[in-house]
Amino acid sequence: MANQRRPLRIGRRRANQPGVFCHTQVTDGPAAQSAGGPRPAGGRHFPLRRCCQWHRFRVAEEMAAAGDAGGAGAGPGPGPPPPPPGDLRSVLITSVLNLEQLDLDLFRGRQHWVPATQRLFGGQIVGQALVAAARAVSRDEQLHSLHCYFVRAGGPGRAGPGPGEPGCGQWGRAGDPKVPVLYQVERTRTGKSFSVRSVKAIQHGKPIFTCQASFQLSQGSPVQHQYTMPAVPPPEELLTQEELIQKFLQNPNLAERYRKHLNKIQAEDVPIDIKPVNPPDIFRLEPQEPKQFFWVRARGYIGETDMKVHCCVAAYISDYAFLGTALLPHRQYRVKFMVSLDHSMWFHAPFRADHWMLYECESPWAGGCRGLVQGRLWRRDGVLAVTCAQEGVIRVEQTPNQSKL
Repeated sequence: MANQRRPLRIGRRRANQPGVFCHTQVTDGPAAQSAGGPRPAGGRHFPLRRCCQWHRFRVAEEMAAAGDAGGAGAGPGPGPPPPPPGDLRSVLITSVLNLEQLDLDLFRGRQHWVPATQRLFGGQIVGQALVAAARAVSRDEQLHSLHCYFVRAGGPGRAGPGPGEPGCGQWGRAGDPKVPVLYQVERTRTGKSFSVRSVKAIQHGKPIFTCQASFQLSQGSPVQHQYTMPAVPPPEELLTQEELIQKFLQNPNLAERYRKHLNKIQAEDVPIDIKPVNPPDIFRLEPQEPKQFFWVRARGYIGETDMKVHCCVAAYISDYAFLGTALLPHRQYRVKFMVSLDHSMWFHAPFRADHWMLYECESPWAGGCRGLVQGRLWRRDGVLAVTCAQEGVIRVEQTPNQSKL
């Protein structure tokens, strides 16, 4: 009897039970915690052990893969169901930023919109990582800053659009869109006024992205000032990006290569409403001042909710076409490679991400195959809500482009 092995207990771990963390059963639907009994067809058991962090992540990745494949005849993997027809809620809330919790401070995110380059959109990784961090703080603590690094590309890169074209800056991001992303949160510090959460995004067992988010309990101060919001036309007087693309496509002299690229952009289901204020003329390659303005908002309804939700959505929006600002003075060159290196945000005042905000983007410097961009998100009433900064790698062909006509 002394040499007999004890039977493995199936179920959730008790708070004081050492060793086995849990025994999870993945079925053909969402990952479910097994309560014992016979294993359903297509299900798999995965023991998670606290003593081995590597094993924990490998198991979580297997769970993600099992949720996608689920064995023969399996249906779609786990994740939030799509909104019913006619649902006006923003897909950024119902799908893109709706993470699945696998364990304490361990989450899984899935892809909604993937650029034509078949890499994950950088704003999606930032937004999902921020969702994971926000779940590890109290409701009273609000986000005030975020600092991120894209440390590894998860898929092959491809050449992107020419500088100044719609969609420039949204390609060449880290991440493999075929594999869910795992987000591990570390509760770095919890203080009386400020708390810091560190997040690591993982694919194929390796980190592709790291960030630190700082949260603060609300505090008043007489020390207050801000810049003045730029004077630009209101969004009601401007065309959407889709309408601008349609206008460009009506030109019979547009080169076929650019026509195909614009058609690809038009077919993408980007969950953001965008109205460029000063869109570049894609038919001319003259240098332009490294500054551009967009009216932006999340598509669909988010409503009054925890401010951290709107911050997560703004993080997603902030990466769209941001780095492309550094290319505006260099439109004669074709881009070979462009990828974000880091991304930082500071949150100043409450806002609604589903309301129009002015995104002011500028590039103070570029050189050494890198470009620096800065941005400010303004509420319509002139309040500065968010400040952003990003540096990225930009490599171009040495031979200038020819005319697109």
